Amino acid sequence: MALATERKQQIIAGNRAHKSDTGSPEVQIAILTERVTQLTEHFKTHQKDHASRRGLLIMVAKRRRLLTYLKNTSPERYKNVILKLGIRR
Repeated sequence: MALATERKQQIIAGNRAHKSDTGSPEVQIAILTERVTQLTEHFKTHQKDHASRRGLLIMVAKRRRLLTYLKNTSPERYKNVILKLGIRR
């Protein structure tokens, strides 16, 4: 379940640091958050889809590593991402 191209471009535009930014930690975290949200909705109707559940766990772990990296390198950017995406309530 990949993101639609238009939706992915919207996420990138909303989280990029400069015009050609597509791979900064903020953008990657935002894309992963959107995919995690989609998969959690998918699991409400498909409880036995264990292959996708494994993918979800991998995505959550990758997002956690990116958040840890951002927290260690730039706490201000970390706080902005957390507030903007509503993670870590």
